[in-house]
Amino acid sequence: MTIRLRITLLVILTFIAIAGIGGYAMIQSRDSAVEVKSVTEGVMPSVLASSDLMGQLKDVQLAAMVMVTESDNQLVTQENEKLAEKKAALEKALEMQAQHADGVAQRGLIEQARESLDNYFGAIDNTAKFKLAGKNEIAQAQFFGGVMQYQTELEGIVNTLRIEKNRFKDTAITSLNSKLSSTTATISIVTAVAVVLLAGIGFLLYRQITGPISRMSSMMGEIATSQDFTRRLPVQRMDEVGHSIVAFNGMVEKIEEASAQVRQKTADMQAMLQNIPQGILTIVDGNKIHPEYSAFLETVFETTDIAGRDMMELVFSGTNLGADTLSQIEAIGGACIGEDVMNFEFNEHLMVGEVEKAMADGSKKILDLSWSPITDDNDMVIRLMLCVRDVTELRQLAAEANEQKRELEMIGEILAVAPSKFGEFIGSARNFLDENEQIVHQNPEATAFAIAKLFRNMHTIKGNGRTYGLLHLANVVHDTEQHYDDLRHPQTGATWSQEHLLLQLAQVREIIDRYARINDVTLGRGAAVESGEAGAGYERHIMTIDRKYIQESLHRLENVNTSNLHELVAVRNEVRRTLRLLGTESVQDVLAPVTDSLPVLASDLGKAAPVVGIEDNGYVVHSFASPLLQNVFMHLIRNAMDHGLESAAERIAKGKPEAGTIKLEMGVMDNMFHMALSDDGRGLALERVRQIGVEKNLISIDQAMTDTELAHLIMQPGFSTRSEVTEVSGRGVGMDAVLDFVTREHGKIEIRFTGQDEGADFRAFQIIVMLPESVAVEVDGIDVPYPVAGHEQAAPVVSLPQGGDPQVA
Repeated sequence: MTIRLRITLLVILTFIAIAGIGGYAMIQSRDSAVEVKSVTEGVMPSVLASSDLMGQLKDVQLAAMVMVTESDNQLVTQENEKLAEKKAALEKALEMQAQHADGVAQRGLIEQARESLDNYFGAIDNTAKFKLAGKNEIAQAQFFGGVMQYQTELEGIVNTLRIEKNRFKDTAITSLNSKLSSTTATISIVTAVAVVLLAGIGFLLYRQITGPISRMSSMMGEIATSQDFTRRLPVQRMDEVGHSIVAFNGMVEKIEEASAQVRQKTADMQAMLQNIPQGILTIVDGNKIHPEYSAFLETVFETTDIAGRDMMELVFSGTNLGADTLSQIEAIGGACIGEDVMNFEFNEHLMVGEVEKAMADGSKKILDLSWSPITDDNDMVIRLMLCVRDVTELRQLAAEANEQKRELEMIGEILAVAPSKFGEFIGSARNFLDENEQIVHQNPEATAFAIAKLFRNMHTIKGNGRTYGLLHLANVVHDTEQHYDDLRHPQTGATWSQEHLLLQLAQVREIIDRYARINDVTLGRGAAVESGEAGAGYERHIMTIDRKYIQESLHRLENVNTSNLHELVAVRNEVRRTLRLLGTESVQDVLAPVTDSLPVLASDLGKAAPVVGIEDNGYVVHSFASPLLQNVFMHLIRNAMDHGLESAAERIAKGKPEAGTIKLEMGVMDNMFHMALSDDGRGLALERVRQIGVEKNLISIDQAMTDTELAHLIMQPGFSTRSEVTEVSGRGVGMDAVLDFVTREHGKIEIRFTGQDEGADFRAFQIIVMLPESVAVEVDGIDVPYPVAGHEQAAPVVSLPQGGDPQVA
């Protein structure tokens, strides 16, 4: 039963007795209900909408910031279209506010909000235009100087409107409380007059109408005071008061949701500002830094003491700028603020765009500086905005890329010259340099003969360099040659200085030595020339394969975007891998002369030719190490054939395949390149090693030794287990020769047993040759110009077999 029906029945029952008072009470009650409905369904929605306006503004600000920071023009256009939709929503919300405006003050604020909204979105449109035109710095300046200004203005108007709405709400609630109090008093009078007839009905009305309305009124006041929108009124029945309570609770819930959205959007916006990877500060009058700046600025300058500091002290102290330049920057900053923006435009070219700054820890940073004015409506500069980027790593990578390009160009020049001709050129150039240095030392004063001789020698080096296409060398030599030519003509003012002349010669020698080092070490062509291997096959390998990779790398370096850090790092790493591969060979190719000779050796020994397996695990070796590896493994592999592998008949008797197996596995561990050689022969003859050790007085007959200690006896000079001399062995040149080869290259050799049978006469083992890690290059993930073992095999070797006696007698 509704409240209205209950009141109607009450009027009918008491019409005669209290017709006049009862009618007045009914009118009062009806007015109270209408006023409650007006407050809950009219005033409160308007207050809620005014609060939601603030959230919509924050949403617009966040979208505008995303548009400004977006680098893709298509996304900028999309964001701008979304902003237009948000503007329409704001205009609709303001129209709703206008429909529920009460009083001149609210209508005036709404008109101001509409005007400010147009200005605000006009500034956003201007920012979008600059952004789409590629003027990012002007767009950012327009955003922080224009958009943010109108944002603040519009927020202030909306906030004032919200306050005015809340004030009107409070007035309405006060009026409602007053009306409810009057209604309560009237009902009390009616109850007093008709205490007998209406005592029960009056109590019921109080409990069902006045009580809930009072609680709702009280809670409205508490929520308005505490701003605690989590509270709700209980709904006991669904009459007019119940519906009003439900509507009130729904409004409070929407207010809570809107407030949470505003807080979240504000937090998101602050997080975005605090995480922009760029230092942004503004400079006010007096060259002081405004307290509002981006958090990344503290990372750039490695300090939190920024707000209020002098701009010259924070940004330019410890830089590489001279006193005049610093004074100029300080003067321009002070002269632009408070003046027309044209003054900044006239002086903008004088503002420094990049500095090198020494930090507190002694390190140096290269900072990119971007200056922009922040103006008011009259185009007066109110602040200067400075965007600071740390481009140290970017500049270092660009310099490294240029150096890589230079080295690749030099490699390309070298590869265009036959190894023998290049070696002749380097030798003659060094002879000419030696002669020039001797001339300079012998002539404290200039003589025509000395100058002429210097010029002829340097001109010869330059001519030969250009003939072979060594342009980097020719460019350096040209400067020295030009100085000699100036010395031949006194009118040029050139003077003879031994110190300067020797310095020039040192620079020329440095570039010549660099060419030689690339040829000999990086490309490994020097060893090929010395050993007479610079034939057609070697030349073809270098010219048709390596040069292709060099040209591809040069193309990448020439087209790299030097302002993109990630692209520079990727190209740097790729070119570095290419450079590391130049002048390398697969282990199979290096050891081919040794492995190819094994069938003949096996025939001489009366044994079956062994199967040789090489598992390089993706490593190749520099060409300069080829002679060393050939010498070492010539001894070790022939030794395994002679001492380790048994004859075919003996192997068959032991249940082994007729042909033995020799395996070589390699990898890098503890900064050393490990090469482990083993075979499936009889193993190391430890008892025979002990006997030879006693015979040669290396150990006493009763000396206790472990198997490992016994094994190391084979490293002794002249140690051999052979009793007769053959064409293969018996000369007493054993592991001591191999050890000498390895130790001269800062390596070492280990003998490692692969079984657990300590004290046995024969033990399986590995010979492990360890050389500096620089000998090898890992090619995994790199396209190599020749096949690498293990990369074509269907089933790579995963374990090494048992070994044999490694002695070469």
